[in-house]
Amino acid sequence: MTNDSQMKVVAGEAGYLLEDVPHLTDYIPQLPTFPNPLQFNPAYSVVKQYFVNLDDTVAQKIVVHKSSPRGTHFRRAGPRQRVYFEFDEVHACIVTCGGLCPGLNTVIREIVCGLHYMYGVTRILGIDGGYRGFYAKNTIPLTPKVVNDIHKRGGTIIGTSRGGHDTFKIVDSIQDREINQVYIIGGDGTQKGAAAIYQEIRRRGLKVAVAGIPKTIDNDISVIDKSFGFDTAVEEAQRAINAAHVEAESTENGIGVVKLMGRYSGFIAMYATLASRDVDCCLIPESPFFLEGSGGLYEYLERRLKENGHFVLVIAEGAGQDLLADELHTMNEKDASGNKLLQDVGLWISHKIKDHFAKTQRLHITLKYIDPTYMIRAIPSNASDNVYCTLLAQSAVHGAMAGYTGFTVGPVNGRHAYIPFNRITETQNKVVITDRMWARLLSSTNQPSFLTPKDVLEAKKEEEPPTQLLDGENCKDSKDAVAATTST
Repeated sequence: MTNDSQMKVVAGEAGYLLEDVPHLTDYIPQLPTFPNPLQFNPAYSVVKQYFVNLDDTVAQKIVVHKSSPRGTHFRRAGPRQRVYFEFDEVHACIVTCGGLCPGLNTVIREIVCGLHYMYGVTRILGIDGGYRGFYAKNTIPLTPKVVNDIHKRGGTIIGTSRGGHDTFKIVDSIQDREINQVYIIGGDGTQKGAAAIYQEIRRRGLKVAVAGIPKTIDNDISVIDKSFGFDTAVEEAQRAINAAHVEAESTENGIGVVKLMGRYSGFIAMYATLASRDVDCCLIPESPFFLEGSGGLYEYLERRLKENGHFVLVIAEGAGQDLLADELHTMNEKDASGNKLLQDVGLWISHKIKDHFAKTQRLHITLKYIDPTYMIRAIPSNASDNVYCTLLAQSAVHGAMAGYTGFTVGPVNGRHAYIPFNRITETQNKVVITDRMWARLLSSTNQPSFLTPKDVLEAKKEEEPPTQLLDGENCKDSKDAVAATTST
């Protein structure tokens, strides 16, 4: 067994590997434990098994060959028989960072209600305004009464911001306020910050559990099946696509352009396109495209206008940024979170299409451009995401109470698990254009792939797993495994 402050790897028989998360006892030995009060909770009185078995793990890869080793696993989330905090000892805090996402308030609500109703915790603070709120703003006391109806609202009641991460100041604030459970809701950059906070807490030897809840509307967090808010975003994107379709088909040679979220990953655009059935072309960051010449977007657009009399184009915000950079000579500017500032590709491609038809004068078009980005981000989560957010929040609470720390929580192949921070932040999940899901989209829209034979070979080579993958030593992202499962 190898042991470091980020992850413990436990090897077992038949190629079994457990990528475990840290525990408070790793650096504070002989911590006292207490019976989990959940077993006395009336809500759980009819449950056959109150607690998760300590040996329960979740497999990262679900599709295997009969000769494959058992592969990588993560510790299963859920309540444990013994806890490392007494209810009156807990002083918890919750912080939200980065951009808005449907479901933020639901996660906050369920952390508060989970701590209060399952474990009897009464001292819970909301950190106002993201990471900088630890040392620059006031806190917000959170009780079940305060959070009762917040899931019906979009945004986050405790505010958010980008940047402002100062590890030492944050941990100083945690220490000064005598906080011993920290729940951090945010995306890739936020989880990296959470990992740094955990490292400093461990260095100081503090009994503080750090739990992350991954947030990204783009669904680009690796390992987990999907991120909260994604279902809501896809559902709400249908409204914009439907509006574009109505506008386009209501006039001769009408074109509707819809820009959806997806900085580096085109999941929202892909799933919204597959769901709507009204889209003629979907462009995402993972799949390059070109405008002019044989097989280009202009040629395809003209052909579909002649066939159908209208055209709907969905484009992810990160698509075609290389074309914009070449044309606009833009600098690599970044926001406070370190994300590259993107140009408005929807507006750009709308102008390019208008200019093309103005120059060629082959068709007279009417183009409408719709950007629903902030409308989608700001809405409350739908029913599916509300249930999902509840499971995420309760899993995080169970983990922190059981003494686990330095972890993030999420579903892996349908089972919630505790995942080391570094596994969440080391890569981004992206649409695999050599996968059957993207092939389904191309078949649905009948659009060109815009790939040359050389591009196809290179894409396949990039996605080709190393030889040891066939032996189960390394696993592709669980989303690929799920896609492979559902595609048969």
